[in-house]
Amino acid sequence: MALNKLLHRSLARTAGVAACAALVFAAMQPRVRAAWPHASRPLAKVLPRFTAPDVPEMGPAETPVPPRKPESLKPIPPGLPGKGLAQHDLLYIGEGENKMFLVSRGKIVWTYSTGSGWEYDDVWMLSNGNILFSRMQYVAEITPDKKVVWRYDAPQGTEIHTCQPIGQDKVLFIQNGLPPRLMVVNIKTNAVEVNHALPAISATGRVHGQFRRVRYTAQGTYLASFLAMNKVVEYDKDFNEVWSYDIKSPWAAIRLKNGNTLITDELDVETREVNRKGETVWSVKPSDLPEPYRYSNAQSATRLANGDTIICSRGGKAEGPQLVEITPDKKVVWVLQDWMDLGPATAVQILDDPGIPERPGDSQH
Repeated sequence: MALNKLLHRSLARTAGVAACAALVFAAMQPRVRAAWPHASRPLAKVLPRFTAPDVPEMGPAETPVPPRKPESLKPIPPGLPGKGLAQHDLLYIGEGENKMFLVSRGKIVWTYSTGSGWEYDDVWMLSNGNILFSRMQYVAEITPDKKVVWRYDAPQGTEIHTCQPIGQDKVLFIQNGLPPRLMVVNIKTNAVEVNHALPAISATGRVHGQFRRVRYTAQGTYLASFLAMNKVVEYDKDFNEVWSYDIKSPWAAIRLKNGNTLITDELDVETREVNRKGETVWSVKPSDLPEPYRYSNAQSATRLANGDTIICSRGGKAEGPQLVEITPDKKVVWVLQDWMDLGPATAVQILDDPGIPERPGDSQH
C-alpha cells in the first residue's frame, strides 16, 4: 500500500510538471509565431526594400503629379472605427490621383507617380517585391527602387485597365478595343501566349467602358467583368463559357476561396457575393451602414483571410470614406477617411494578409 501511494504521488507530480510545461509552451507559441511573420505573410519580408537607401525619391520613369488641391485637404473626422493608416500595411491606388502609395506601420513610406492623365485601376505587389500595375495607356512592372523591368503600351485607340500576375513570368490583362482582347504575355520572352477576342457591344462602340477587371482563377479559368454589357462571364482555357451572372455595371469580380464570386456593381453601389447557382449569399450597400461610414461609390472590393470585406471608394469631391472594412455580419471595424494623405481609392492590396499574390487564388483582391 505504501508503495502504491508513493507511485501515485510520483505520477501526479510528473503530470503536474508536464501540464505546467505544456502551459508554458502554449504561452510561448504566439511569440514564436510573431518571430517568424514571413512564413504565412510573404510580403512582409520585402517591405524593407522600399525604404532602402538606394530608393530614389523620383525614379527615372516617374513623372511628378500636380499637388492636391487645397480644398481637398480636409481634416480626418474624429472617432472613426479602427486605427486609420495603421490598420493595415497596404498598397493603394485611385482614379484621379496618379500617385501610388505604399503604407506601412501607419505611414506612407513609398510612392510612385505617373503624371497627369487617366488612370490607375489595378495594382499588385509580388512576393519578390516588384509591383505590377495598369495605367490605362500601359501596364508595367517596376522594382522597389523604381526600375521598370517590363512594360506593354496599349496601341492607339485601346486601353488597359486591369492586370494580374500569373507566376513571376506571365501577366494577364485585357486590352479594351474593337474588339477587346484578353492577353497573357510572358514578360521574360515577350511572347504573347494568349490573345483572344472578347465580345463587345458593337464594332463601333466606345472602348473605355468595356472592362475594368479580369482574373485568372485557381481552377485555371478566366473571370471577366463586362462593365458595359452588365454581366460577369467565366471562360475555361479554350474560352468556352462555363458560368455567367447578369448584374448592372460589374466593375470588378473576384473568385473567393469558398468558390463564390464577389462582384462590385458600380451603378447601384453594391458589393454582392453570389454562389455557382447565382444565388446572393451576402451583399452590402452604403445604406446598410451607419450614416457617418457610408461611402458614395464603389469600384472594387477585397476579401481578407479573416472573412472581412474592404470596399474601395473614389469618394465624392474629396468627401466620405475611401476604404471601409466590414465583417460578415456588416459591422464596420475600420473606416479610412484620410484626404490629407491619400486621394480616391480604386483598388487596394492588403499586404499583411497571407498568401502568394502571383499564385492564382491566393489573393482575393
